[in-house]
Amino acid sequence: MLFLGMKHQIPSNKRIVLVHWKEHQQVEVFSNLKNFCLSYPQYNYNTLNNYLSKEKIPYDNDSVRVERKDILTKPKPPASALRAIVPVIRRVKMKESDDRVRDLEYWLSQPETKRVEAVTFLVNQMLKKGQRMDKTVVNKIKRSDDIS
Repeated sequence: MLFLGMKHQIPSNKRIVLVHWKEHQQVEVFSNLKNFCLSYPQYNYNTLNNYLSKEKIPYDNDSVRVERKDILTKPKPPASALRAIVPVIRRVKMKESDDRVRDLEYWLSQPETKRVEAVTFLVNQMLKKGQRMDKTVVNKIKRSDDIS
């Protein structure tokens, strides 16, 4: 155990022994398995320790369920905070990066609406407040598959 001045700090790997008595619908908490076995001599320490330590399987019979639980010393992160998307990193020298081909392949793989939204977003970043986009510069080009 660590002491910082007058404050007592619990290590993050601290565990308890949780005992659920099925007949009485009661729960008891012990700081360790030895204290439980000393309080209830009919339960063998070695037997319980084998159950609880190897595969962390709770000891369970008709009258009692004994299991070890970790003490949570910090709040759990919210489920939304867990990242579902793994960041992709590609390390190259700036002089060798030339991503024009990769960018072109990406944007050609996107639907037209997404491409138009991206262009509109970029143009809007360049405009000042209240300024509108000059649409006289935009030319519609007929694609060969549009021509009937």
